[in-house]
Order: sequence, then C-alpha cells, then structure tokens
Amino acid sequence: MADDAGAARGPRGPGGPGMGNRGGLHGDFSSGIWGRGHRARRGKAEDKEWMPVTKLGRLSLEEMYLFSWPIKECEIIDFFLGASLKDEILITPVQKETHASQRTRFKVFVAIGDYNGHVVIRVKCSKEVATAIRGAIILAKLSIVPMRRGYWGNKIGEPHTVPCKPPLVPGITGMCHHARLILYF
Repeated sequence: MADDAGAARGPRGPGGPGMGNRGGLHGDFSSGIWGRGHRARRGKAEDKEWMPVTKLGRLSLEEMYLFSWPIKECEIIDFFLGASLKDEILITPVQKETHASQRTRFKVFVAIGDYNGHVVIRVKCSKEVATAIRGAIILAKLSIVPMRRGYWGNKIGEPHTVPCKPPLVPGITGMCHHARLILYF
C-alpha cells in the first residue's frame, strides 16, 4: 500500500519531477521542472496579422461611416489609418478630498487624427497614467469621425478647412463645466 502511494506521487515528492516536497496542489498549475507557473517567453513578440472579430471588420471605413455603424474594435482604425494617425496627449493630475486624505487620479486628454479629414478628442481618467493613456487612445480610436472639409478665404486647390463652425458633435466640440473646446482648422 505504501509503495503504491509513493509511486502515484512520483519519485521526487508529491509534485512530480522538479517540484520537491512542497505539497499544495501537487503541481497542477505549474510547468514541472521548468519552474512555477506559465511565464511569458522572452524576446520579440510576433506580429500576427489582424483578423476581424466582428463582421464590421470586413467592411471599408467609408461603408462604416455611410451606414453609421458604431466601431467596436480599435484594431479596425489601426488597420485602415494606422500609419497616418498622429496623437497629442495631455496628462493632468486630479485630486479628490476624502475623509482620510486626498485621492490622486490622472486625467488624460487625447487628440487623434490623420491629416486627411479624420479627427477626434477623448478624455479618460484612471489611477495609473499608463492605464489612462491606453484607455483614452482606445476610446478615441473607437469614436473617430470624418470631417467635412471646405474652403475658407479662397477656393484654390482641394478643400482644406472646416467650411463652417462645427456643430455640437462628439469629437469636434467638447465641454466640461463652463469651459468649451471648439476644434478649428
């Protein structure tokens, strides 16, 4: 009986080879002789070709805007406008007074656009700067809109400016308390 129990546990303890006599879950969630847990491999991450998750990813950007379908994947914008997208980031700390002390969070303003008529402004607030930046960029990519361009001053060449004062459309005009931000070109 004792020999059967020892054979079931393995020659080097309850966890099998390389696990020693740690007990616990007997190495169910580890990788045996290579150490504990599944760690990410070091080196370059392979760039995989993006495959759309939704049916919307199979359409062109103009078709999405034509039928006013909401963009659900930020990779769609990366696929169509990735190389030409430029972004500006503004980070401001925001403090809230609590009973014990002050709680600091970071508010990130992101303006993203290509120089071909697509632009958006978005805001994200988070406890960490990196999380706020990542979230603001994803929100901005999901809500990027095409701008109608026209002429102002002269009609030489291609349409190059906003033809009128933009309406209250998300991404063109932003308002927070008593401050209003209007994007002019």
